Amino acid sequence: MRNRSVGIIFGSLVLWGVITYFLFLDQPSGKDQEKQNKLSNQISRLEERVKQQIAVNQEFFQHIEENKHSKKLIEKLTITRTTIATPKNNEQHESNIKQQLLEKNDYKEKWTDFKDFQQTTKAEGIMKSKKSLPNGDPIIAVLVFSCNRITVQRCLDQLINLRPSAVQFPIVVSQDCEHQQTAEVISKYGDKILHIRQPDQSDIDIPPKEKKFKGYFKIARHYGWALNQVFFELGYETAIVVEDDLDIAPDFFEYFLGTYPLLVSDRSLWCVSAWNDNGKSGLVDEHAPHLLYRTDFFPGLGWMLTRQLWQELAPKWPKSYWDDWIRQPEQRKNRACIRPEISRTRTFGKIGVSNGLFFEKHLKFIKLNEKSVPFTKMNLTYLLKDNYDVSFMNEVYHSTVITYSELKSGHIIIPGPVRILYYTRLSYKNTAKMLGLMDDFKSGVPRTGYRGVVTFFYNGRRVHLAPATNWSGYDITWS
Repeated sequence: MRNRSVGIIFGSLVLWGVITYFLFLDQPSGKDQEKQNKLSNQISRLEERVKQQIAVNQEFFQHIEENKHSKKLIEKLTITRTTIATPKNNEQHESNIKQQLLEKNDYKEKWTDFKDFQQTTKAEGIMKSKKSLPNGDPIIAVLVFSCNRITVQRCLDQLINLRPSAVQFPIVVSQDCEHQQTAEVISKYGDKILHIRQPDQSDIDIPPKEKKFKGYFKIARHYGWALNQVFFELGYETAIVVEDDLDIAPDFFEYFLGTYPLLVSDRSLWCVSAWNDNGKSGLVDEHAPHLLYRTDFFPGLGWMLTRQLWQELAPKWPKSYWDDWIRQPEQRKNRACIRPEISRTRTFGKIGVSNGLFFEKHLKFIKLNEKSVPFTKMNLTYLLKDNYDVSFMNEVYHSTVITYSELKSGHIIIPGPVRILYYTRLSYKNTAKMLGLMDDFKSGVPRTGYRGVVTFFYNGRRVHLAPATNWSGYDITWS
């Protein structure tokens, strides 16, 4: 194209020169004046067109020079899009791209350019985020944390078998610890999952008093890296965090799909959890698996968050005890989570960094839901803050006040929900222990608490363990 343009310019200039030469050497007679005028007009028009063509071609040549690099980027973007369209794992992505570049006998330079281009496009937000399917349904990544448990197979089998769509719920298994047996188990799933590995296996500088809690430091480091991968490297907008020792309910995915619109529309929410901390058999209404609640206590153990939240938390992510950290007022900012009446997850991992803490006395008794609930077909707007606060607080503080003894005896004549009052940290803990509830506080918030109220089911009745009506907020000193 460039040679053709040069030829046009050269030919035009020659033609213009010849015509000008004959015009000035040949003196026209009076009779030829009219012809001369016509010829002059034609020459003027030709001269104008030549000037315009010169200007256009100069601009064209400049554009070519300026876009040499852009052309390279476009070629690389095409490679990137092709790779993203059929994801298997990061190593295979890079292998495919390397092969394409090697075929052009220019691997070293172009591979470096490609890596630079990746960083540029991520920074500028050019790479298309994985947000929704063509029909508008959300794409939600499932991030499975793994370390050295070969029983991760139990968790992965359930996730793969129960997910309604591999495209809508891509599974990313992030492995720490470099445990070869676990890695072999994960690799057997092939392209059904994406297997990524925490590259930082360096030793962690831990204060002497916390040496025995080294595992918590490694977990926090792993969480931070893996969430960065899912949201910033892989480009997902929403993710469900699962650990490798969790069983899931048949309606696990339906639960998160149904609550997804709440999470993205209500700014007073910051997570949806599949876990009820007080969800033991005998403390939940097994005939009401559809019931959902708001809670000020971050439950974890199968929870959904958005990239927007991670962008907020990532810069200040802690070195250890991430779950306690995330429950602090500075992170929570008065936001709540959705939690179910009956848990959609249950842990089978007795052995871990917590050395079985709470497992024998509590965790192994958690009831896992068995009846599927069509959450996506239900109206869940009652969980939006403005709706929920009015109805929930009316129910709690219009319910009849009773004592623990009356509840225990079961001789309550009045129908409907009842309320047991607590005024101090000690009175709460004593009552919670008698009822079989978890009695601890995190940043002053009791487990499953919402505006200080802990709701559960006991002897066939809905019960609210609640503070006085003049409650003014959580007291962080109660932790």
